[in-house]
Amino acid sequence: MLRSSIIFCMNEFKFYSPVQIRYGDIDPQWHVNNAHTLTMIEVGRFNYMQHLGLFDGESFFDLGWIVADAHISFLVPITLTQKIRVGVRVSKIGNKSMTIEYQIEDEKDGHVLTKAETVMVHFDYHTHTTQPIPDNWREKIAVFEGWK
Repeated sequence: MLRSSIIFCMNEFKFYSPVQIRYGDIDPQWHVNNAHTLTMIEVGRFNYMQHLGLFDGESFFDLGWIVADAHISFLVPITLTQKIRVGVRVSKIGNKSMTIEYQIEDEKDGHVLTKAETVMVHFDYHTHTTQPIPDNWREKIAVFEGWK
């Protein structure tokens, strides 16, 4: 079944995942290295998926999606002792892909440190093929994000 893209504009994140900054995340300038930022948003995305019941965390081959595109805007350096959280939300669902937005914030004051976006493709790791996004995923995301 062919579905048209659904786009939703939102002003808030309904899901946040705290992320621990590790010593190994820090570069010689004493802030989080840009490569580790992608890992931090990955942690947020994984926790979002588990929170919504889209992935049980048992088998990598049942994960169901793969990164197709990633963009990161580094607004303020993140330091070793900062307490941070990653906001995660789905902003667009297409036929086989969805756009996920992220916002890394200082836990204390909510100051935005980094913004990011990934395009995720629904992917079957057993057959190595893209698949339409399942209707139950669409429903769970729509309900959680308040689109319904």
